[in-house]
Amino acid sequence: MIQIYNTLTREKELFKPIEDGKVRMYVCGPTVYNYIHIGNARSSIAFDTVRRYFEYRGYEVNYVSNFTDVDDKIIRAAKELGITAPEVAERFIHAFEEDTNALNVKPATCHPRVMDHMEDILAFIQVLIDKGYAYEAQGDIYYRTRKFAGYGKLSHQSIDELEIGASQRTGSEQELKEDPLDFALWKSAKADEISWESPWGAGRPGWHIECSVMATKHLGDTIDIHGGGQDLEFPHHENEIAQSEAKTEQPFANYWMHNGYVTIGEDDQKMSKSLGNFVTVHELTQQIDPQVLRFFMATTQYRRPIRYNETTLKEAEVNLQKLRNAYENLSFRKASAQAELAEDEAKLTELNTLEARFTAEMDDDFNAANGITVVYELAKWLNQYSEQAAVSAVVVAAALEKFSQWLSIFGIFFLTEELLDDEIDQLIEERNQARKDRNFARSDEIRDLLKDKGITLEDTAQGTRWRRSE
Repeated sequence: MIQIYNTLTREKELFKPIEDGKVRMYVCGPTVYNYIHIGNARSSIAFDTVRRYFEYRGYEVNYVSNFTDVDDKIIRAAKELGITAPEVAERFIHAFEEDTNALNVKPATCHPRVMDHMEDILAFIQVLIDKGYAYEAQGDIYYRTRKFAGYGKLSHQSIDELEIGASQRTGSEQELKEDPLDFALWKSAKADEISWESPWGAGRPGWHIECSVMATKHLGDTIDIHGGGQDLEFPHHENEIAQSEAKTEQPFANYWMHNGYVTIGEDDQKMSKSLGNFVTVHELTQQIDPQVLRFFMATTQYRRPIRYNETTLKEAEVNLQKLRNAYENLSFRKASAQAELAEDEAKLTELNTLEARFTAEMDDDFNAANGITVVYELAKWLNQYSEQAAVSAVVVAAALEKFSQWLSIFGIFFLTEELLDDEIDQLIEERNQARKDRNFARSDEIRDLLKDKGITLEDTAQGTRWRRSE
């Protein structure tokens, strides 16, 4: 049974989905104005690992992750680059897809964009105004924070503590508010900025309202899991709760998950663009194997910080190579494997015991650090079995399939000369999702990869079929 540390309650809780066998999951995506750095990639990798583990455990996951394509940073980037804000967004959405594909992050079931949801945003805001939770001030719309009784319940801050910080802010925007704690739902248009017409005049949405709208539109009024980086806990996620629950009068998300930072330097400073201490995925994956970066990021428990430096990256590279060697060592024995041996049942029992341990570790709030320790034990088992004088085809196939399945949860795939059926099915599933998302570059890449491995695909009305070339 999967347990999740819920930021809302500060406790581990047994996961109980709204609908049996299905997970509705929303993860805050990037603001697309530049290449993502590895701190940004942490969230994508952490929640991709969570998603893959849910799927390994038999759940159907509806995974929604947005693109924020309307933002001050995008507007500034457009001016600097001499192009429009939509062109900036399109450029860096494509860059994000390239970077995350390199890291074996599965495309979301749905990647909604703010610009495609403007009517939904206006309607959502109007409901809040009608209910007295929002008000207009010179073309801006603000949310009445104090009217929402549960404000502060996610970040575990009292309204009085929050007021002290808010009261220290200054500026023309603060003068328009009824209360320093109130936050913007709609911002009136400024000269030479992208805007949309609304009942309150031309403008654009505030950041927080965007995610509330897209999450509820695509997943329903209450979702199972809402995830994101720990820096989003307050104010972004706190404000999402206030807006959403005021509108729907239902719990917004049953479980809140937040991943830890990536730190850098001797003082373990948080990696961020504002501090200028970042390394982009685009740059780094041209220097190292992207699978090394994925392995480095995915094998730390998602709530823990990750210390980035050359030493920790090199350690990940060495450990990944050890796993690859174990996989290749046993794969080599397939050609000489016997149909079956007397010891098969005992060996399969050993594998099942390891699987039970792996599942127990990963069920405990997706503890990747402990889970990968069991994978290392399985690698040791593979090496020992491959050194036996005689091996069984049944055991070899079972061991390699289990090893591949576990590694795929961490986004790692070892492709030998002959792909296992499970590996082919996983790649076809990823290709189907890429085609659904109109990510044809990734779709073609997977098709060509399979072709190079002697796998021919046939797309039919009933689905994609495959066969090995003669």
